[in-house]
Amino acid sequence: MSLVLENLQLTLAGRALFAPLTLTVEPGCVATVMGPSGVGKSTLLDAIAGHLAPAFSMTGRIALDGRDLALIPPEARRIGLVFQDAVLFPHLSVGDNLAFGLASSVKGRDARRGAVERALAQAGLAGLYGRDPASLSGGQRSRAALMRTLLAAPAALLLDEPFSKLDTGLRDEIRAFTFANVRERAVPALMVTHDPADAEAAAGQTIGLTSIGETP
Repeated sequence: MSLVLENLQLTLAGRALFAPLTLTVEPGCVATVMGPSGVGKSTLLDAIAGHLAPAFSMTGRIALDGRDLALIPPEARRIGLVFQDAVLFPHLSVGDNLAFGLASSVKGRDARRGAVERALAQAGLAGLYGRDPASLSGGQRSRAALMRTLLAAPAALLLDEPFSKLDTGLRDEIRAFTFANVRERAVPALMVTHDPADAEAAAGQTIGLTSIGETP
């Protein structure tokens, strides 16, 4: 189940944000996109997820598991998103936050509770089902947010500066946890970052985006 970009290019008001991009991300691999602010890294993720703002236009092709994503609405693309802020719903317990992300294929109260409890244990959060998210540490919130995304059984994962707000020691921990889950679940992942250490830890392809100015 590979994520494939073929000659993908984004433009704004007739200006190309970056050169046409061709990339294949294999299952269980993390490809890294780097580049200066404003070059279009986050906009690239928006295009893949199907949330490209109307001001932008796109040429080229995005495919996931052989399916052309241009033909599929955002909610049906099965793409998980992880951002730099580990946002959990404050009105739900930690366990109910994870249950919110559960794939619809998990049926029945007992099965859903069991799936969440196993995910909490995997994330080092065993016994915290009923906890208030506000009581979690930064690392615990990050692990819970990632597991909520993974419980939705995404076909691909997009990571937008996912570790940038964590201190150095915690960044290493959450980075290792994230990449281990990508490998274990055999999900193709595309990560945007400014940190070369993120790219090194991902141990996959690294693509540098640079602005190319006006389109012909």
